[in-house]
Amino acid sequence: MAYKIKVDPEKCIGCDLCCSISPKSFEMQGDKAVPKREIIDELNNNEKESEESCPTQAILIEEITATDKK
Repeated sequence: MAYKIKVDPEKCIGCDLCCSISPKSFEMQGDKAVPKREIIDELNNNEKESEESCPTQAILIEEITATDKK
């Protein structure tokens, strides 16, 4: 199973919570959080917890198929 991680820069307030919860998957660039990789093979670094904890719901993690990876 693969997943796509998105952070909406319009909603992100730069609180750094996702980076604290999942530092292997998120980082700050300027005053916004961004995924370190947009496509991941499995959820194993607290990515879903980061999505659920985001105060502005700026993070979206979607399950994708092999054809979506291209």
